[in-house]
Amino acid sequence: MEITLLLASLLIFSLLIAFFILPRKTHRNLPPSPPSLPVIGHLHLIEQPLHRAFQKLSKTLGPIFSLRLGSQLVVVVSSQSAVEECFTKNDVVLANRPMFTVGKYFGYDYTTVVASPYGDHWRNLRRLMSVEIFSTNRLNAFLSIRQDEVGHLLHRLYQKSSNGFAKVKMKSKLSDLTFNVIMRMIAGKRYYGEDLENSAEAEEFRELNLAKTQKRFDKLLQGLIDEHRKDNSKNTMIDHLLSLQESQPEYYTDEIIKGLMNCFEWERVGEDLVNLTEGNGLTMDKAEPLEAMCKAREVMKDVPYGGANDA
Repeated sequence: MEITLLLASLLIFSLLIAFFILPRKTHRNLPPSPPSLPVIGHLHLIEQPLHRAFQKLSKTLGPIFSLRLGSQLVVVVSSQSAVEECFTKNDVVLANRPMFTVGKYFGYDYTTVVASPYGDHWRNLRRLMSVEIFSTNRLNAFLSIRQDEVGHLLHRLYQKSSNGFAKVKMKSKLSDLTFNVIMRMIAGKRYYGEDLENSAEAEEFRELNLAKTQKRFDKLLQGLIDEHRKDNSKNTMIDHLLSLQESQPEYYTDEIIKGLMNCFEWERVGEDLVNLTEGNGLTMDKAEPLEAMCKAREVMKDVPYGGANDA
């Protein structure tokens, strides 16, 4: 027992000497950095919200400073002039992203627009997204989908308040609206709310957890592609990408198409609400969650509603 305590004490003493006494290799050109702790580096200084923690550090260290998040070295830039210098004048130098493991397994071996390194492939993906996915003409082609989903939302609000004023929490309503618009643009299907074409498939999609079931998610995406390959009569993003695959099959593989489908933030585990609280673009906390008092107008009682199948 005494020998064990002695060995443990020697180990701790050696670590203290290694971290605090012996000279360590430093990068002379690094921006200033606050004092760090062994192993964790500056992780103890990181608090939520993240942008406010960085703002607090910039007051003492200046607009450019470096941090060690565990073994990962990062540089934080918070000055407008420095940001312009980094991402306008030297944007090509800083264009590449770290090659994280998640990019290999969830980014289809670094082939998605988020995970791929800067180069011809990334430029082509960006051009493809600008021309084939997010162009004005393409978004206008999906106008009827957005109108129909807004109609679904209004219809549900009317049902909720048909007997008088009703308090409605808009988070779940707006998240259903957003995810259904995205899914109908991609695959022509509704996965949230009511009037679902395939409730079993919708239930499976809602239960997906990308961090644990990447194979299931890949199987789901591949199933959507195969379904549209057999019947390309719908006007969806998958159909347009499959038409490009016919012209250039060696480049527009199924993995590339699934990676482009992944550019949408469509993960929603279970029925958890989407976080609509403060983000990086806000400086003040929301005082109250988003709620509304709604009551159906008398004229709405005579307005027919066709549902999703009439879109």
